[in-house]
Amino acid sequence: MIEAGAFIRRAHAYGFSLYTGVPCSYLKPFINYAIDAPDMRYVGAVNEGDAVAVAAGAELAGQRGVVMFQNSGFGNAVNALTSLTHTFRIPVLIIVTLRGEPGGPADEPQHELMGQITGDLLDLTGISWDWFPSKESEIEPVLKRVIATMDSERRPFALIMRKGSVAKHALQSVPQAGSPQAQPMSIPLPTAQRTEMLAAVQTAVGMETIVIATTGYTGRELYALEDRPGQLYMVGSMGCAASLGLGVALARPDRRVVVLDGDGALLMRLGALAMLGNERPPNLVHVLFDNGMHESTGGQTTLSAGVDFCALASACGYPSVVTASEPDALGAQLATPVGQLRFIYAPIRPGVPEGLPRPIITPVEVAERLRAHIVAGG
Repeated sequence: MIEAGAFIRRAHAYGFSLYTGVPCSYLKPFINYAIDAPDMRYVGAVNEGDAVAVAAGAELAGQRGVVMFQNSGFGNAVNALTSLTHTFRIPVLIIVTLRGEPGGPADEPQHELMGQITGDLLDLTGISWDWFPSKESEIEPVLKRVIATMDSERRPFALIMRKGSVAKHALQSVPQAGSPQAQPMSIPLPTAQRTEMLAAVQTAVGMETIVIATTGYTGRELYALEDRPGQLYMVGSMGCAASLGLGVALARPDRRVVVLDGDGALLMRLGALAMLGNERPPNLVHVLFDNGMHESTGGQTTLSAGVDFCALASACGYPSVVTASEPDALGAQLATPVGQLRFIYAPIRPGVPEGLPRPIITPVEVAERLRAHIVAGG
């Protein structure tokens, strides 16, 4: 195990001063160190492909960049890696975490396949790679290989990071974020945490409503409150909850669908707003819980403070856009179907219940149970 600063400071000597990516719990020390360092820049990206593009632009302007993401998000980076950095021969350093390592520590089910094929995917995309150093004595030799390969091939180089490679590093600075340029509707301040809001959702919608919860703590907290056959807890697939809900709503217009989204997830797939706004399924309600952070990966800030989600939903064609900052207001909005696509913006305070359990039901079982639930409902 090494200290985050040991690698980052040595890499800085080789010109790496811009870090960008999408959080992973393995990467938390790196991200925190890069955010705090006064002579470095950390750019929080909404998806892995955009992170590659940011680092590529920096390299074109003379600044070496490091792209960080977990292997579950590798697919999001493929387009940028194959059509941008490969085509234009732009070298960037990639640090990709090895979630779901075969024979390694237990991990979530969505990491199983990617853990088996991470190295193969890098080979397939023509990206040279090595293991991220786990000892301080390995840092210099690895960086020398990185630089030599990047300079000779003019292509990205990847380091695969195993769990426990980097020691903890707490974030010291206070994140600063911008604010929307325009605010057409009054946005209330958050008064409740996610679990309180989720309890109001379950009370308001009843057992027959199909509820799709986004990746992270939302699904786990919903499960902990009450596991229901009509609930689906997303794992992986970050940002895809709204699109999944759209498919369900279009296939079964007779069933009410409620999507419980998060700010980081929605930012990763903002195009979903346009899809829903175009289709306008009247049986779907899109609830956005916004706490301004990637809470399940360490509390790194998202870009939500500078985004007016209500204005975005309206611009994308949602016929009904409302806000709800406390449980009773959210419950009232959900209690009675409105007969049109609705976007509910629900700002929440950070916080996770102590001892929050993980679902003991597998994703496959959740999907099979939901299919049966939909059929049984007619």
